[in-house]
Amino acid sequence: MPDIPVIDLSDLGLSPQADSRIGQAVVEAYSRVGFGYVVNHPISLDLVGAVFEQARNFHALPMVRKRAIELNSQHRGYIPFKASTDVNSSLEKITKPNQSESFMMMRELGPDHHDVVTGVYLSGANQWPMDLAGFKETLSEYHDAMSKFARSIIGIIASALGDDGRLAASFDSPTTWLRLLHYPPQEATAPADEYGSAPHRDFGAITLLAQDEVGGLSVRTTDGQWADVAPMPDTFVMNVGDMLSRWSNGLLLSTPHRVTNRSGRERYSVPFFFDPHVRTVIDPLPTCVAPGELPAYPPLVFGEFLRSELESAYVKHQPVD
Repeated sequence: MPDIPVIDLSDLGLSPQADSRIGQAVVEAYSRVGFGYVVNHPISLDLVGAVFEQARNFHALPMVRKRAIELNSQHRGYIPFKASTDVNSSLEKITKPNQSESFMMMRELGPDHHDVVTGVYLSGANQWPMDLAGFKETLSEYHDAMSKFARSIIGIIASALGDDGRLAASFDSPTTWLRLLHYPPQEATAPADEYGSAPHRDFGAITLLAQDEVGGLSVRTTDGQWADVAPMPDTFVMNVGDMLSRWSNGLLLSTPHRVTNRSGRERYSVPFFFDPHVRTVIDPLPTCVAPGELPAYPPLVFGEFLRSELESAYVKHQPVD
């Protein structure tokens, strides 16, 4: 079973040579596992701590206040406990809802933004809880910092794959998601197929996860075994999603993962998802297809794929308008 790789970002942005070296290290590591830790990243640890504090504050609110901003048709707001079930999972038969609750925000778009005016899928404003001091400000600051960070990661990966700018340009108006997840402790006698988050692959480009000290995340390696991704202080867990895997013609692995929480403690995690614009057409980069061979994947429109994924995962939780 391979170890979970560790990517050192100390030199990120210092020179083209340093970025090239890091990009090659990412491609080499993520062609084996699809998951890894990133260390010496540029995000303030105080800011990360503040986001976790706000996550605990939000999930401690009375249910009536959380449900006042329940998930809407732009996929923003509160997702209640047991509200999502990936009934169309290709990994295993999923019949039980996820044992978690969460708050979801995306890139904030004003009413005059072109995507909002033209009705682009998922475009719009966020929903915020009333009278939760510093919540919107802290999450907005973190979202912006993570967007900048993720864009730099996409840039070095694109260069390492030989991209001519097409991949990077797909993130000029990205689809971003910041989620505050709360996993209550599961009973020790809970059935084996009851998960905090059932086995799944992420559907976008990259995910950057901040997790607390409780643990519970595991990934399925290429030999079919499940490996724990234990908490490592001051790091993010980074993984590749389906779209970046398709861009790379399958070179970079979109790896199945899951969460269980049988620790007896509350678990909190904060994933940030950085994805292309919903109208982006995803097909393998020419540099990732060997001469004389056909691409491993046909083109698809990200938003159409995304709609299908969300509808399958939230079939038991119809968004409210």
